[in-house]
Amino acid sequence: MATVSVRYIVDDVDAAIAFYCQHLGFEEQMHPAPTFAMLTRGDLRLVLSAPGTGPGGGGQAMPDGTMPTPGGWNRISLEVTDLAGTMDRLRDAGVHFRSDLITGVGGKQALIDDPSGNAVELFEPTRAEARLSDQ
Repeated sequence: MATVSVRYIVDDVDAAIAFYCQHLGFEEQMHPAPTFAMLTRGDLRLVLSAPGTGPGGGGQAMPDGTMPTPGGWNRISLEVTDLAGTMDRLRDAGVHFRSDLITGVGGKQALIDDPSGNAVELFEPTRAEARLSDQ
């Protein structure tokens, strides 16, 4: 069961489902409407909403009329065990990279974009305390 839930606004829910499931190991849990889906990967639930989905939806306009849009720099961070190999596989699949491999104090990372331009960080820890679990 997911313990963290993150919502991304996406232009095309079907394209986002394909991207996250085919390339990043998510599983589709529910897709009851063309403008909404829930995916999971371990303890993470990713909620996908298209903008302008009407009353009650995560993509609805704010009270002042502002519409949610995809993109920005906030992101989910997915731990991987072989960042270089993952990057090669994703490049071969045509995934857009925002960055090359970046080495930091706790590990290595690279940023990719989903089909709507939402950032996803791929993170390979190099220090035990930076790992999500005792893998």
